[in-house]
Amino acid sequence: MLIINTTFQTDLNDARDFVVWLHEKYIPTTVEQGDLKNPRLTRILSHREQDNECFSLQFEVESTLKLHHWHVQVGQQLEQEMIKMFNERVVGFSTMMEIIE
Repeated sequence: MLIINTTFQTDLNDARDFVVWLHEKYIPTTVEQGDLKNPRLTRILSHREQDNECFSLQFEVESTLKLHHWHVQVGQQLEQEMIKMFNERVVGFSTMMEIIE
């Protein structure tokens, strides 16, 4: 089993709207598609700066093939919507991890 973790950094003024968007759009759309499961959204407390918030969004996925399928079917569209809504006020990067225990 793999975990896909995306770390987002957002302007402090946009943090609440961004979390609402994650809860109302990003997470439901991703779960509905079916390849990514068990979402977990957390606030990152380390590395905080005065003018921004950081969040980690994790999903479990069975394989890199299913992750690629999600990315093509849903992920690219969600990324474009995020850019359209928040422009450069939200940035993110993803890390793939493997559960070993």
